[in-house]
Amino acid sequence: MSDIYKLTITGSAQKEIRKLPKVEVQRILPALQSLSQNPRPSGCKKLVGTKDSYRIRIGNYHVLYIIDDEIRIVEVSGVMHRREAYE
Repeated sequence: MSDIYKLTITGSAQKEIRKLPKVEVQRILPALQSLSQNPRPSGCKKLVGTKDSYRIRIGNYHVLYIIDDEIRIVEVSGVMHRREAYE
């Protein structure tokens, strides 16, 4: 089946992930991997005012990402603590 999306993580998102506590990284990475199988998991929210931007919550962190269904790519653009997500 070609339901699989290519997962890309922007440089800035990679930098944000590297700054996180190791225990949080161990929770977030499997969730990111699963986006390639299911880019719209239950609990994901479409961001208002955007065409293809979504976020998922993993513990106290939000993962922001864009889905391009035509070329089957999920691009993670940010990982931030919930309190920072609204600034």
